[in-house]
Amino acid sequence: MLAAASSLLRRRGAQGVALLGLLLCFAAQLLGAQLPDAQLLAVGAAAGLLLDLGLRLWYSPPLSLLARLHCDETIRQLLRDLLIVTALVQVPGVSPGEQVTLAAGLLLGYGAHFLGRGLALLVRRSRTLPVVTRNIDVSELGLSPAPPRLLMTSNRRILLFSLPGTAGLLATVLTEHAAWGMAGIGVTLALFAGSALYLATWLLPGKRPPSAERVTEWFTRWLDEYKPDVGLYFSGGSATAYQANMWLSTLASLEGRPLIVLRERGMVQLISATDVPIVCLPRVAHLMLLEHSTLKVLLHPANAPKTSQVLRIPTLKHAFTNHGESDKLSSCNPYAKVYDEVWVAGPAARKRYELADVGVDDRDIVEVGRPQLAPIRPADGPPPADGPVTVLYAPTWEGWTDDPGNTSLILAGENIVRALLADPRVRLLYKPHPMTGSVDPRAGAADARIRELIAAANEASGAAVPADQAAREAELERRTHELRQLTATAFRRSADEVERMLLQGRPEPGRAERVAQAMDAWRAAFWAAQPERRHLVLTGQRPDIYSCFNQADLLISDVSSVVADFLASAKPYAVANTSGLPEDEFKAVNPTVRAATILTPDAAGIPGLIEAVIDPARDTLAADRAELKEYLLGPAEPPSLTRFQNAVTALAAKAEARRIRQAEAAAKTTPTPRPAVNEGAAP
Repeated sequence: MLAAASSLLRRRGAQGVALLGLLLCFAAQLLGAQLPDAQLLAVGAAAGLLLDLGLRLWYSPPLSLLARLHCDETIRQLLRDLLIVTALVQVPGVSPGEQVTLAAGLLLGYGAHFLGRGLALLVRRSRTLPVVTRNIDVSELGLSPAPPRLLMTSNRRILLFSLPGTAGLLATVLTEHAAWGMAGIGVTLALFAGSALYLATWLLPGKRPPSAERVTEWFTRWLDEYKPDVGLYFSGGSATAYQANMWLSTLASLEGRPLIVLRERGMVQLISATDVPIVCLPRVAHLMLLEHSTLKVLLHPANAPKTSQVLRIPTLKHAFTNHGESDKLSSCNPYAKVYDEVWVAGPAARKRYELADVGVDDRDIVEVGRPQLAPIRPADGPPPADGPVTVLYAPTWEGWTDDPGNTSLILAGENIVRALLADPRVRLLYKPHPMTGSVDPRAGAADARIRELIAAANEASGAAVPADQAAREAELERRTHELRQLTATAFRRSADEVERMLLQGRPEPGRAERVAQAMDAWRAAFWAAQPERRHLVLTGQRPDIYSCFNQADLLISDVSSVVADFLASAKPYAVANTSGLPEDEFKAVNPTVRAATILTPDAAGIPGLIEAVIDPARDTLAADRAELKEYLLGPAEPPSLTRFQNAVTALAAKAEARRIRQAEAAAKTTPTPRPAVNEGAAP
């Protein structure tokens, strides 16, 4: 807690110092303009402008705060120039006519600046298309690269382009020669006016993107040509992208023509490398175009407010696949009853819905296993007696509810980590949930303290570094570069979503296989580059949780989907009980922990747990894990992917049958046209 508070104070302190610096610069300018004192004015103005530029480049939080107070860069620069003009009036060597000319030139410069802002807004709106795509050929749309970033961001442009004018005015105040100000303002005016004219070319036919109507017509034709049959629907914030990414390999493995449907523009680039076509349809009007496509089934890995919008499409069947299964209440949410079917891993989830009694009909539950668990390798024997014993501590986040025991971080996290670090045989992999601390600051503070404990333990260990460590790190760097080249397009900083659509068109044949091979090579290089005894804090998308499973001899976690997935390895696992329930009741309420070692908040059971991992004779839960694995994840045969494909095929058949029934019903209710009457015939 003290560390988190200290970090917060440091951040607030840095912001305060920056804001105070700007205030002092303006105060120096004001004082210099009123005395008048040309040197004090020049120092205040120059220091303020340079500080503004430095903050924009290297430390923007204070500027964001000022922007919320309606004191953005334009306001600050205008105030800076007005104070210089105030001093300029008192310079005896500058005639009134020259003063008027300088002021008029300054106003023209600001007019050109605001013209550029207006044009940037028009260009941005024209380049906001109704459909954003990835892995789709958009050459037919004639899209153009984005304008330079400097022209589209007024906050940086005003500071840079005003620099010659401000410097010229200051030189005039110091030397009493108007020529300096004329020259500086002339350069500033030319920069603002020239950039506005250049930016305006993006509104001309050669660079202007197609209209919304044309894009919509193109997208409709593309749907007709591609003929998708199964899609993944996802809506959410950036921190939830992993919920969709975990289903990409399964979706790509399905028969037919898969499609990924997103709702948020920013999510398009957060979807991991895949060859599956991606479409983002932010507006409901364009989402409804799917009704007239060949799409039959949509898979939903998460509930979201915008899910209700796509459920309105009557031609589609919807299956809730979830992004993981656990004993939490969120794994049997009442919202699940809005879907046509709820796909679960095994009998445990079916029983969970039955006990929860949230309105989900048992006939709508389909057991499909967890096809994405295929990369998880089973245990290949216990670790050596002298270690290292690799322990993965992967606590979940605090959740949206205040249910006790959501996360072990707050009550037990530090105790667990201290107990693990106290055993010299243990190598700790700490992988917190990406949303840790987003709801309860106590979880974020505990996470920060755990990272400090791990850093201190590494520093104190003095573990030997392998002789070939440099070569291993070089190999990891090479593999990282190779993977980056395959999975990310080299975007310019100025690139917007239209330019990215253009660059991320139809993928090259075989790219998915190359990415998979490069990912495997990266994982191998990453783990090889980590010293054998070094504890690790693992965040971000790589290494993925399943790769961590394959490294670990033991998992310690909470009641979460991580536990159920780890059972695919059949390795020992432990769950922290911070719910306040007795152990028997805790196991009864949470079936996923029935084959786990239950840890109390004080983590007193850690030493015995490590001994059981090293000595299989002490592992009394191996048979229970095998039985629980089938209960949670379903049988090994037929393979999960086969069951998943069968479920897709069956649900698609239901969607097609409904379409046929609706077409037949419509044909029956259509009135038969009367024969034409020949007006020239005899009565």
